[in-house]
Amino acid sequence: MGFELLCMASIALFFGVVVVFSGYRLFLFILPIWGFFSGFVLGAQTIDFLFSTGLFATVTGWVVGFFVGLIFAVLAYLFYFIAVGIISFSLGYGATVAILAWIGLPSGFLLWLIAVIVGIALAVVVYMFNVQKYAIILATAVGGTGIIIYTFLAIFNGAGAVSMLNNPVAMAIANSFWWLLFFLVVAGMGIAGQIMSTRSYDVETNNRKSEV
Repeated sequence: MGFELLCMASIALFFGVVVVFSGYRLFLFILPIWGFFSGFVLGAQTIDFLFSTGLFATVTGWVVGFFVGLIFAVLAYLFYFIAVGIISFSLGYGATVAILAWIGLPSGFLLWLIAVIVGIALAVVVYMFNVQKYAIILATAVGGTGIIIYTFLAIFNGAGAVSMLNNPVAMAIANSFWWLLFFLVVAGMGIAGQIMSTRSYDVETNNRKSEV
């Protein structure tokens, strides 16, 4: 392993661990980062699922992904309310894509439509029942674990960046049952740890637009 790769892997692993166990406390800080990558993957996957172009296989996929990611990042930074919606949607959308792909549903419009509907429904449920805090904890624990798995697979399995961005957790599970166990254990520890450490802590639900 080269020194540059070692440095990048160390940073990625550190960031993943921080997100897993402190995602809620650092939510305002990671909002634009989460918003961008959520929008980037959503935009690119939408082009792929609707037109069967292959993920990031065309300039259109990259351009749409970039602009959707940019819009999500700006909205997530300016508005806490929208940021919660984005993180809830991304959790429902990503989990649905992973589960449906795992059970064998081929990529395409149907998979995309189901994932979008589930993502929107989850965001609505989070708002209706006022469980934003737990949605953030769940999403950051799962997302942070995904970053850790992404890093390990990229280092030791030589997995490509494009396939990993598509769904690192699903790719890991396909490789070995032990990755599934690793995912469940780390994400579960992150959820439990965040709930225990934030019992008397709530993210400030401010509107950043008023500050700029």
